[in-house]
Amino acid sequence: MPYDAELIAELNLLNHFNLGTTQEGIKVHHSAGPQTVAAAKRLFDKDLISQEDGGYLTDLGHDAAEHAQSLLMILTTPVQVDTTS
Repeated sequence: MPYDAELIAELNLLNHFNLGTTQEGIKVHHSAGPQTVAAAKRLFDKDLISQEDGGYLTDLGHDAAEHAQSLLMILTTPVQVDTTS
């Protein structure tokens, strides 16, 4: 199953959460892009965040955000090629 635009919007929103604390959430304002507002609603419906407009990560949401942020780091870290061989 490939990533579609909706899943990418959800992953992007999960990447905004600070995983270093459970005391910090996010607020998606209605002036945000429609894709972001809809992504927040879907994450809420999937029980990953506590409010339709953001809030805090649930336990499941924290796990999902960890994976999303780890994947982003892996995919964006430059590969160092050993050219000495």
